[in-house]
Amino acid sequence: MQAPSGEENESFIHDSRLGPFYFGGGAMSKMIDLTGRRFGRLVVIGEHGRDKWNQAIWACRCDCGNETNVVGGSLRNGNTKSCGCWRKDMPIVLKTTHNMTYSSVYASWWHMIDRCNNKENNRYKYYGGRGISVCDRWMDINTFYRDMGDKPDGLTIERIDNNGNYEPDNCKWATIAEQNRNNTRTILIKYENKVRCVSEWARIIGIHKNTLFYRLRHHTPEIAFNMPKSKRL
Repeated sequence: MQAPSGEENESFIHDSRLGPFYFGGGAMSKMIDLTGRRFGRLVVIGEHGRDKWNQAIWACRCDCGNETNVVGGSLRNGNTKSCGCWRKDMPIVLKTTHNMTYSSVYASWWHMIDRCNNKENNRYKYYGGRGISVCDRWMDINTFYRDMGDKPDGLTIERIDNNGNYEPDNCKWATIAEQNRNNTRTILIKYENKVRCVSEWARIIGIHKNTLFYRLRHHTPEIAFNMPKSKRL
């Protein structure tokens, strides 16, 4: 295949030693027993604990014979349908593009898959190399298009949780600036009920971003943001 051209409530903690963190809130919901149910090539054989977000994980047996553990939500919404063997059929799926080969949405889709699966891609280490994958549902351009729609001009696909996978609940079309604020190196700071990255806060306060970053390494935002601009530490 030829590559296309181009391309509620959360709580916040700031630890002066480790930096800012988000953690999800909400009450635990009643678990639905999925044992014995089939999802694509997977049959659920039992519960396998919970993940760090308290979501139920299920042990599944794939039609190919392999066993794998999957978050229940990914099974129910169709994001995971196999142990990964389904990807062996990817070349066949990629050929079924329904005349979308030269569209911008196709380019975004193709590059998304390539950087997660192709070790020769120079960006693989930032995606597939650190465990980011494309859900089974989106290995087909047609279901990807049904979920995401046309690609708006000037926007690219973004994962809302930068450590999460490419799947419907975790993706949106976003500007490059939005994506830059959401990369693995961006530090978000909450102050006066507003959340911005360090460089944006520095611009608002009127100091160099490195100065603000240094202050935040030693003080809470309430102190760092109200220090004299010329104060030496």
